Amino acid sequence: MLKPLQNENNPGYEPHFRYKQCLIVRNDVKMSCGKKCAQAAHASVGAFESADKTLRKSWQAEGQKKVVLKADSERTLFEIKVIAERAGISTSLVQDAGMTEIPPGTITALGLGPAKSEDLDKITGTLSLL
Repeated sequence: MLKPLQNENNPGYEPHFRYKQCLIVRNDVKMSCGKKCAQAAHASVGAFESADKTLRKSWQAEGQKKVVLKADSERTLFEIKVIAERAGISTSLVQDAGMTEIPPGTITALGLGPAKSEDLDKITGTLSLL
């Protein structure tokens, strides 16, 4: 039997993504919604640029899934970064320039991947969605 096509008229279809990016934003730093979005975007681009070319192409080919999560502290971001790097996953830690809402040098977000979804789930599975 053929798989149904993904579209708005077929709500029962659930795609399976083998790859994704996880973008983790600090929840303990007061930032507007727009600022959080910008920091997540910085994290995404940075992690993408340092990822393996084959992983980048595979992730792009299936739709560039991204999951945005929250962390309660700077320490949590650093711990996750170390774990991800040890697992061979690309990372990007975002440090704000301080031109708008927060002091210069504030660590705001962490990007992971693209990488295999199951590998990222092992690292970020306990974090909540932003």
